[in-house]
Amino acid sequence: MGKLEGIIKDEIIRLAKKEMRKSFVPLNRDVRSLKGIVSQLRKSVLILQRLMDQQEKQMGPKPVPEVTPDDMKKARFSPRLIKTLRKHLGASQREMAKLAGVTVGAVFQWEKGKFEPKDDKKKVLVGLRKLGRQSARKLLGRKQRPRRTLKSARKGKGGGLRYETSLYSRR
Repeated sequence: MGKLEGIIKDEIIRLAKKEMRKSFVPLNRDVRSLKGIVSQLRKSVLILQRLMDQQEKQMGPKPVPEVTPDDMKKARFSPRLIKTLRKHLGASQREMAKLAGVTVGAVFQWEKGKFEPKDDKKKVLVGLRKLGRQSARKLLGRKQRPRRTLKSARKGKGGGLRYETSLYSRR
């Protein structure tokens, strides 16, 4: 009798695995195709970002307010003052770098006190002091707009993929 129970148990396990495979094969195909779509979308976004960066470079430097030589003589620069200026403008280090026409690493090093801005960049920073938060945003061309992000882990009503809307800000 023990042999018959073992045979029945093995057959039940075999049939259960067969049924599971039937249901998982289409799901695996769907997952594979969705991964391909996501990969294509990532490539498209990367291409668009590169195109946007090229166009920004072609546009050239953005104008900053005029600075008098007298203002330059009075200007003091310390790491704390540079960071305070950035916070006053409501800008990230990347945005501050775009405004000043330098790299993000340069802004970081200015704020840490490792390097001091050169004269031409000091002039730009003095000009940036005259700006307000809204003026800086206009110079950056940055606006608060919704960004759609794919929430692949959750599904919304109707079984479709759900999108989450958040504020757009480049960092």
